[in-house]
Amino acid sequence: MATDNNSTVSLPLEGMDSEHCALIIDKGLSKVPGIKTHTVELNNNRAVINTSDDAEVLKKAVAAIRDLGYDVSTVKKGFPVLNMTCASCAVSSESILKSQPGVISVVVNYANASAQVEYIPTITEPHKLKTALQSVGYDLMIDESEEAKDQLAEIHKQKADTLRKRTFASIALSIPVVLIGMFVMNIPYANYIMWALATPIVLVFGRQFFINAYKQAKHRSANMDTLVALSTGVAYLFSVFNTVYPQYWHSKGLHAHVYFEAASVVVAFILLGKMLEERAKGNTSSAIKKLMGLQPKTVTVVHQGGHQMEMAIAKVKIGDTISVKPGEKIAVDGTVSESSSFIDESMISGEPIPVEKKQGDRVFAGTINQKGSFQFKADKVGGDTFLAQIIKMVQQAQGSKAPVQKLVDKIAGIFVPIVILIAILSLIAWIVLGGDNGFTQGLLALVTVLVIACPCALGLATPTAIMAGVGKGAENGILIKDAESLELSKKVNV
Repeated sequence: MATDNNSTVSLPLEGMDSEHCALIIDKGLSKVPGIKTHTVELNNNRAVINTSDDAEVLKKAVAAIRDLGYDVSTVKKGFPVLNMTCASCAVSSESILKSQPGVISVVVNYANASAQVEYIPTITEPHKLKTALQSVGYDLMIDESEEAKDQLAEIHKQKADTLRKRTFASIALSIPVVLIGMFVMNIPYANYIMWALATPIVLVFGRQFFINAYKQAKHRSANMDTLVALSTGVAYLFSVFNTVYPQYWHSKGLHAHVYFEAASVVVAFILLGKMLEERAKGNTSSAIKKLMGLQPKTVTVVHQGGHQMEMAIAKVKIGDTISVKPGEKIAVDGTVSESSSFIDESMISGEPIPVEKKQGDRVFAGTINQKGSFQFKADKVGGDTFLAQIIKMVQQAQGSKAPVQKLVDKIAGIFVPIVILIAILSLIAWIVLGGDNGFTQGLLALVTVLVIACPCALGLATPTAIMAGVGKGAENGILIKDAESLELSKKVNV
């Protein structure tokens, strides 16, 4: 319900057990700027707030309630983010999600293309977050089914394959353009040959840069694609003009230079950089894949009467009796109900010596049965298993941001506009001070500044290092809570 641009929202409260608690929360909320009116309802365990600025005021209200020792019921989830192409995209998508009413905190990690979101379920939901991101050209994968995960993996595979083909094709066409432009530029129809070769490189293989730059421009934003599109677009159009109307410059006593080789090589090298970047991101996620590989895809379930049947792990329910043979991996957490065996629990404890398990002892998903066969009853399945919690913890740690990354994000957020401004100033300076060839030299300077100022290395270095460090630790049985803990570990004296 909204009146005069004010909206009323309710915060589900936790830990409010008495009228005295309600009065404390009521007093705390009265000090939060931006709240017009509010009531704290003990019977409904909620605080009803009327405000004109949902997003920021709600964050302050939640912080105030938590400072008082109470809590607000929130959901913390990780979602894959699609269509991000550079570090600035992560900053942009994070700011969009943070601006949504009901979102308390967001961390978008460019290295593993994911967003860790904490939100209030009574105010917002994943579908609303997805719609918000789609409005600026990104997307959020909110389907958590196995089919969706397989689909996401297939999307990433297709993207990598397409990127590889575009990269090699652009390099193959760029080589003759460079050879003509640098060494045999006086051959007949040289400019037209370079134009024909450069056109598919810039407009076909590099079209995604222009598409993404247009989407960003529609929302008054800019990212790495903006820099690439501006630099290659200006160089290409200038070269086309000089090829078709060389007499314009000849009449001024100047030579009509073309820069098809510059536009072609820039697109080829940026695509090559993105291909290597994707490979680096894929390598850092290997630790998660190895942990997931510890869990078998199928299990042998024992039905009443002793009948055994193999079924998918997703169909296992709590209370099912599962049979484990020598050498098999244990699929879910449970309690031994029949026979005994020795189990390799090194993935949990780091100890290489197998542990004896008898009737009544607990067994955990991902551990490996050694010699004997036994049966156990499933206690925890799916995302509740010990292995699933480890995987979730590693994913959250890999997706978290170190304190130094916050500085990097601030720089990346203003980097692109500053680079564009410097590029324009370079062009103007050459036009004013460069003499007869000032415009062409200024244009080359503009293209150079736009191209070399890539913030991707800046935005990718820290999250990639964190992913690699946390992943390598998980492979060796060391679980790191988050990126901040990893950064602070340099101060530990061993």
